[in-house]
Amino acid sequence: MSGELISRQWLTVPLEEVILRIVGGGTPSKSNPEYYQGEIPWMSVKDMNKHVLEDTADHISSAAVENSSTNVIPSGTPIIATRMSLGKIVVANFDSAINQDLKALFLPAEIHRDYLIYWYRSVARSIEQMGTGTTVKGIRLEALKGLEFALPPLAEQKVIADKLDTLLAQVENTKARLERIPQILKRFRQSVLAAAVSGRLTEEWRQEDGSQNQAVSNEYFLEVRRKKWLIEKEDELLQKGKLPKNETWKDKYKAPENVDDDCKWVTPEGWAWTTIDTVARVTKLAGFEYTKLVNYSDKGEIPVIKAENVGKEGFKPSLFSKVSKEVVSALPRSELNGGEILVVFVGAGVGQVATVPSDQKYFLGPNVAVVKNYLDLYTHRYLEILLRSLLGQKNLLSFSKGAAQPSLSMGQIRKASIPIPPVNEQIEIVHRVDQLFTHADRIEQQVKNALARVNNLTESILVKAFRGELTEHWRKDNPELISGETSAEALLERIKAERAAEPVKKTRNRKATA
Repeated sequence: MSGELISRQWLTVPLEEVILRIVGGGTPSKSNPEYYQGEIPWMSVKDMNKHVLEDTADHISSAAVENSSTNVIPSGTPIIATRMSLGKIVVANFDSAINQDLKALFLPAEIHRDYLIYWYRSVARSIEQMGTGTTVKGIRLEALKGLEFALPPLAEQKVIADKLDTLLAQVENTKARLERIPQILKRFRQSVLAAAVSGRLTEEWRQEDGSQNQAVSNEYFLEVRRKKWLIEKEDELLQKGKLPKNETWKDKYKAPENVDDDCKWVTPEGWAWTTIDTVARVTKLAGFEYTKLVNYSDKGEIPVIKAENVGKEGFKPSLFSKVSKEVVSALPRSELNGGEILVVFVGAGVGQVATVPSDQKYFLGPNVAVVKNYLDLYTHRYLEILLRSLLGQKNLLSFSKGAAQPSLSMGQIRKASIPIPPVNEQIEIVHRVDQLFTHADRIEQQVKNALARVNNLTESILVKAFRGELTEHWRKDNPELISGETSAEALLERIKAERAAEPVKKTRNRKATA
């Protein structure tokens, strides 16, 4: 045990000297399926995920017990793992057979069960470090028996166990409350996004600065889009030396699809409902382009953004694959300069969005679409906020197809309906969302720090308990309970006598009894 005992009334003895016997188990033959169709609980390391078990994952028959090396361990007996989950100890509220990776510790009458269990957890890290083996760690029975056990008088064992019950329950309650906060913050962030894209977040702002808010409309967006296309198309024709002889070339303009009224939610007067295709350009790296032109290289200069970089909370940096500048020059549609919106269009993360960082140039990789601002009628941060909201996600994914491998086509992304406020209100929305998210992030970090301290607190309490610090005052108040016939020395002698009187058990004992 780490640390020194501060109590002179305690002894340090090998664990073997305070255990009546250690009983192992076994695995019934897997070739007989009927062995695993019984009602007898059969415990293995996969069940050791709780301190107290109410059932096991597997059950076996009486014939399985009779025809294997397993043993049925009585309810309440401490059971430890000697392979894989080293350092873990559990008790079951039922009789249970065990496999060969577990050992049951049968205790003398004057070793308090819960005291021993807490002590074992206090040295769990040391036990784990004692494990040997390359792929599966195990601990030798001799090493287990040689663990240094802190032996106080029986009355003090009970007091320590009671104190630890109270203290560690408080720690677990605190930990449980802290672990609920991230989920609360997640709901808070979504409520902020919902308020942002419905106009509630800026309701007071509109009342105070409404005179500065220039109303927008989809008709205006459509007109701006058409005019820009005509200018670009005319310039393209002039550069090719194909001067238009009449106005028929203008008929080639393709208007975006209409807004889907069923996808609208209530927004303030002055906001415009439109489609992504109306205000942006959506594209991806085509499969044939990727196959023909894209080669990742350690010597490449431009990092490649993939689906893994687009997370639920936005952009996620990684160890980027890289391509050369020549690849980017050959595929200008996939060049990213910062501020573009990324949308995962296939796989488990379909619909997740992020903004391309502006720290350097990037290249658009597979499985990610890019939404490029075409008319400068929205800010990229507002569009990201919109598409990350539950309402925005619902509209974006309303056309998603495929259950096993969900996906979105570029056309489906383009026709997604979105609300656009005036630009000055977009800026205010972004400011307020970022302010509230920063506050939530700060709380989340404080919670992480607090959880780290709480996790360390359990170990700290256990160390204090088995140094005798938790019961220092109790010993001063109760000298008659730790001396003479109630001393640790006298206790150890009685345990030795009980061990000596313990009958020798057969190695293939079917029903182990305490």
